[in-house]
Amino acid sequence: MVAAIVSASKIKVLATPTSQAWVDQAIANLDTILLDHAQCERKAAGTAIQMMSRYPSSEKLVTALIAIAQEELSHYEQVNWWLTKRGIPLQPVSPPPYGAGLKKLVRRDEPNRMLDLLLVSALIEARSHERLGLIAKHCPDRELGQFYQSLMASEARHYGIYWLLATTYFDTALVNERLTELAEQESELLQTLHPEPRVHS
Repeated sequence: MVAAIVSASKIKVLATPTSQAWVDQAIANLDTILLDHAQCERKAAGTAIQMMSRYPSSEKLVTALIAIAQEELSHYEQVNWWLTKRGIPLQPVSPPPYGAGLKKLVRRDEPNRMLDLLLVSALIEARSHERLGLIAKHCPDRELGQFYQSLMASEARHYGIYWLLATTYFDTALVNERLTELAEQESELLQTLHPEPRVHS
């Protein structure tokens, strides 16, 4: 069922596509993108764990997010391998406004908070799927491009899982209406290219 959802929705869910300016910036700064990507994978695992901690009685949510957290940590390990291979010391990079902007969209009252957390995570995964695909397509390092290509299916699947969890706990019409609202705001956050190259900038 998740595969069907991803097939139908992975492109449509994003309100606007990524700009060519971002592609050019990312390809010109692949080492920095890799550093930021490592942080993104770690944060994605942390987000799944935090959601499990917030909603421990939601059995289906916990089961699904355990798998996501494990896979995100596996990706973190793989990106770190690439950093080592390219001789890039692992170090923090400042986050772009994207994550903080999305966090502000999450409503504080339950159950709206739960719905928004699931849908914001879904949107991040959908955008990651799109952007990793763009890196894979344009990357001058063929082997690194193949690595990014290999991650795309996971990002799409994660989007599908978050969407499916939302429809498990909330009415589908409500989920789709709120997802449309959040997708438009997510795209607005990316209208101005961040001066520092990041996966979500």
